Amino acid sequence: MEPVLTKYVREPNSFTLDFYLKHDGYTALKQALGTQPNDVIEIVKASGLRGRGGAGFPTGMKWQFVDKKIEPRYIACNADESEPGTFKDHVLMERYPHLLFEGCLIGCWAIGAKVAYIYIRGEFYHVQKVMEAELAKAYAQGYAGRNILGSGWDCDIVIHRGAGAYEAGEETALIESLEGKRAQPRIKPPFPALSGLYNKPTAVNNVETLCNLPAIVLNGAEWFAKLGPEKNGGPKLYCVSGHVKRPGVYEASMNTTLREIIFDRAGGIRDGHQLKAVIPGGSSVPILLPDQLDVPASFDSVQKAGSMLGSAGIIVMDETTCMVWAAMNLMHFYKHESCGKCTPCREGGDWLWKILSRIERGEGQMRDLDLLVSVSNNIAGKTLCAFGDAEATPPLTTLKHFRAEYEAHIREGRCTVPAEWRARTAVAAAH
Repeated sequence: MEPVLTKYVREPNSFTLDFYLKHDGYTALKQALGTQPNDVIEIVKASGLRGRGGAGFPTGMKWQFVDKKIEPRYIACNADESEPGTFKDHVLMERYPHLLFEGCLIGCWAIGAKVAYIYIRGEFYHVQKVMEAELAKAYAQGYAGRNILGSGWDCDIVIHRGAGAYEAGEETALIESLEGKRAQPRIKPPFPALSGLYNKPTAVNNVETLCNLPAIVLNGAEWFAKLGPEKNGGPKLYCVSGHVKRPGVYEASMNTTLREIIFDRAGGIRDGHQLKAVIPGGSSVPILLPDQLDVPASFDSVQKAGSMLGSAGIIVMDETTCMVWAAMNLMHFYKHESCGKCTPCREGGDWLWKILSRIERGEGQMRDLDLLVSVSNNIAGKTLCAFGDAEATPPLTTLKHFRAEYEAHIREGRCTVPAEWRARTAVAAAH
């Protein structure tokens, strides 16, 4: 498949407005402005575009739910890319920001919004500088702001930098943060489509999702749908990291299998090593084993295989990886990033990390394994947002597939992965 989203990201000056205009930039916006807003929603619905932020919810349906009787309405772009193993949105924002600006404007036109907020991750300061400079050029040349392209339509884009909270990736926590509050989830319902930013109707969409809109408008819904399997159409960005020869962001159809992405695109496992496990959708989804990778890397197929595509952050681990250490490492992240609102998540994450640390140090007992399961099950499904499910996943999924490794840690009083392998893994993790 010829790249759609990343076709130009490696070209010199691809981030500039001049470059974007030379490659049909803002042509889709002009076409959309000549179309009724509801017709744009219908095109997006027919395309089958699903949210690229993790949940995979149909974008056109989300827009259709936005209450059109209440004004003002908003688009909130979720650019708070904080999931371990995920870095696709970063590439688009840094190297092709006008594609995102155009997608935001098309989305605003479709739902009748006049402001789009791009909520960017706090650590992306260098990306923010690039985006703000280019957004100023878009304003100066009439592609944003007042009377866009002479249409009489006004729409602003505001870049808002977060404070570095992983929880702000949850849509209602993102909205809370935009309003100047702590990034903590709201009780739903009401959903953002009815009562979101400033209690007004809001559509929250991921960066990659919005970046697909110009191509859909220009090429049509049928073209987009045919790029992938049924209900999983369009191009998809995959972030491949870990023990592969060529880590990076790869664009492919969702007909492509996980094995093809890892072994063909990313060059396969580093020399002299064997594949042990893969996390296919960022750190918050269950592990898949080597014999489970011959499935299309689509939302539906990965779910049938027992995991989730999520944010498409494919983390590859070879046989040098201690799975107890891996679970402990991820749990350190989750316990640190809990927003603290829900007791099971706030307290349980720290408990899980302490238990995993005890086992990794060689001080664990066999009963700790049942305790890990018990604590995890008292977190998953018992929090306001999906953070609790994500937090419970590392211990549950590693125990499911690698229980023998946990038992060996406890029985031997040490990690049983050879010391020279563990040292190399630690060095790789540090860099």
